[in-house]
Amino acid sequence: MPELRRVPVNGVELNVALVGSGPAVLLLHGFPHTWELWTDVMAGLSGRYRVIAPDLRGFGASSPAASGYDAGTLAEDAAALLTTLGVSSAAVVGIDAGTAPAFLLALRRPGLVRRLVVVESLLGRLPGAEDFLADGPPWWFGFHSAAPGLAETVLEGHEAAYVDWFLRAGTLGDGVRPALRDAFVRAYTGRQALSRAFSYYRALPESAVQIEQAVATARLTVPTMALGARPVGAALERQLRPVTDDLTGHVIEDCGHIIPLHRPHALLTLLRPFLAGDGAKAT
Repeated sequence: MPELRRVPVNGVELNVALVGSGPAVLLLHGFPHTWELWTDVMAGLSGRYRVIAPDLRGFGASSPAASGYDAGTLAEDAAALLTTLGVSSAAVVGIDAGTAPAFLLALRRPGLVRRLVVVESLLGRLPGAEDFLADGPPWWFGFHSAAPGLAETVLEGHEAAYVDWFLRAGTLGDGVRPALRDAFVRAYTGRQALSRAFSYYRALPESAVQIEQAVATARLTVPTMALGARPVGAALERQLRPVTDDLTGHVIEDCGHIIPLHRPHALLTLLRPFLAGDGAKAT
């Protein structure tokens, strides 16, 4: 079982799961998840790596935060966490809400990030996702970022049903293990927990500007792997291709959005060689 530790960074206190020893691997989760999204991946990597999986700022058991849900601040949180833990170089894996912070961290701090894996998300308004966005962004983006307090008011008292929808949709109807489902429901129950989660969506315009400004002045130089499934597919890889020097792309078939829980073995099959440095480039 991972060790859980409270780590003060960048004005907040993060709840962090740690397991294993060796080169560091930092795992950044998305919505509606906590560090427990990575349970199977952590078990699969801990024999060779020191795996670090925080609850993002304001999510899960990390301390509440009134602000700082933009990708740039979340990237600063990640950098501060690695520094506090004495890590000078880490592979970074981000999915969903964790993707943009992972990307900005690698772009801004290539000396700190030795390899980058980004999973099932989009990077702001970068070109390449036009087909995916042809009918507009997913419906919940607008709902979560609508008039302040609206989504929280509608969902309070119905959090379990709402989280269940995402867990079923993100696994193509299979769902996740009851213990994990219950952990996610607990993490997103209550008006304040919902508000903090939705603050990430409300910060997306600011995050998009940060991403655009970052790629205007720098290229992603660290070896990078983009992984897609359903629904994002290869859209993230297409966004990264013009701004990345060393990019590998894969789409995992018959797999929903929540790859670490839906197809953990397929994910580990791709992660292990890439993290070891001998992954073959996609053509």
